[in-house]
Amino acid sequence: MADLRVKPLDETTWPDFAALVERNNGVWGGCWCMGFHVEGVGRGHTPEGNRAAKETRVREGRAHAALVYDGDDCVGWCQFGPPAELPRIKHRRAYEAEAGTPPDWRITCFYVDKTRRRAGVADAALGGALAEIARLGGGTVESFPEDTEGRKVSASFLNNGTLALFERHGFTRDRRIGKHHWVVQATASSTKARTPDSSA
Repeated sequence: MADLRVKPLDETTWPDFAALVERNNGVWGGCWCMGFHVEGVGRGHTPEGNRAAKETRVREGRAHAALVYDGDDCVGWCQFGPPAELPRIKHRRAYEAEAGTPPDWRITCFYVDKTRRRAGVADAALGGALAEIARLGGGTVESFPEDTEGRKVSASFLNNGTLALFERHGFTRDRRIGKHHWVVQATASSTKARTPDSSA
């Protein structure tokens, strides 16, 4: 496994994120990781428009991701954010049929460079996302990984990650949605610096 490190997606790391997306033909038909934002992708959207919308969100602090680096190269990411930032999810009808208290954070997708798959990048990305969530205040976290036990699934289609990956990071199963996907949950404890109590 490579010596991987993680940085948050922001205006300083945007060029690295953009370079990864461009190396991989815009990712999933030119979505630029906009599919889970309120704008969505598909009809009426273009790769150029998706790129511009994503960059605007990043520069305004309305898009979050943990970027994984191997040396100077960004080789993957894990996207996360509050539900209001990432309202579009797959299997929405099944999800909403039993939805309880909304989580503080939602992890919606992973992407790994085509040349770096099955090399620990997704694992590093998830760990980095949880660390960043903790830095931003922590709270409840949910995601929707796929159970691949006993099945062969191409890594290129595992955009929500695997159930086994999330369970290694302390997530527990809440309920099944879809044939092979689960809602999983965990709690990230805040690592925000606390202001000293001046009354003490």
